[in-house]
Amino acid sequence: MASINKVILIGHLGKDAEVRHLENGAAVAKVSLATTEKYKDKSDQWQEQTEWHDIVLWRYLAERAEQQMKKGKLVYVEGKLTHRKWVDKEGNNRYNTEVVAQNFRMLEKRESTGYFPSTDDELAISNNPKPAPMSTQASGPAAEPASAPVAQTENAVVEEPADDLPF
Repeated sequence: MASINKVILIGHLGKDAEVRHLENGAAVAKVSLATTEKYKDKSDQWQEQTEWHDIVLWRYLAERAEQQMKKGKLVYVEGKLTHRKWVDKEGNNRYNTEVVAQNFRMLEKRESTGYFPSTDDELAISNNPKPAPMSTQASGPAAEPASAPVAQTENAVVEEPADDLPF
């Protein structure tokens, strides 16, 4: 049986992308992404819980992240979950969990239509610099791409549709 390691996150960037280049010339970027869950507690009061995620982007994605990923921006990230273990200078075992991004999409608010991909980034940005095929569904400036993620506005609570996953 095949296994799946897939992470999808929509959240706000905690800082600008930090990019460095390895000796072989490969670019690597790191960003912190905050996702916030809002819910009502037992006493019917709204509560908010924020989780921070470390995101790593390689090569082409890192170069695009350097240009586009700025503190506070809303972003959609797809990737895989990875765990690293190392020994620090004092001999202690250290652990880190990261999402290695396989593509991302910057989201922006368009007037009266909600959050959608920005106009200069209609296709998902991925490690493959070739554009993905365009959908043959409805077209035009107000048409929503079939795979566009759904995000909620700051003060609105939106029920998310049930997953279409087979398990």
